[in-house]
Amino acid sequence: MIVVSNTSPLINLAHLGQLHLLQQLYGQVVIPQAVYDEIVIAGAGQPGAMEVKTYDWIEVMQTTNQQMVTLLQVDVDIGEAEAIVLAIELKPDLLLLDEHKGRQVASNLGIKFTGILGVLIEAKNHKLIDAVKPIMDALIEQAGFRVGSTLYQRVLQIANEQTF
Repeated sequence: MIVVSNTSPLINLAHLGQLHLLQQLYGQVVIPQAVYDEIVIAGAGQPGAMEVKTYDWIEVMQTTNQQMVTLLQVDVDIGEAEAIVLAIELKPDLLLLDEHKGRQVASNLGIKFTGILGVLIEAKNHKLIDAVKPIMDALIEQAGFRVGSTLYQRVLQIANEQTF
């Protein structure tokens, strides 16, 4: 399985000590150079920096279509642009992407994607975690991840953890 990731899923999972879920679910994760630079160089000392630099299951690849990267930067940042272009070039099974604008662009280009909440649901379905709710709550409280109340309830419903 080929999975390309943007920055957000990596740093947020690392912040919670759950980055290993990506390896358990997908084996290998490919990131573009801009995502590596955002996490390892600009984010040195922050959650995920050391892991992304040292884990052998995270592979850095260059995008070849720099013109498209430049075009996409009108709507999204460089990391998202390169992740989307890398997804076009590699035709992965999945693109990991959380930001709304990036997801819109990926959707318009026909790229299959999920975000960190989708990863947590999949991890629960594969019995890698017992529950989504405590990790989602930690994501919100500790990592400052924004989840609207409607999405929050929808994720709990999908994970069969709906509260009444």
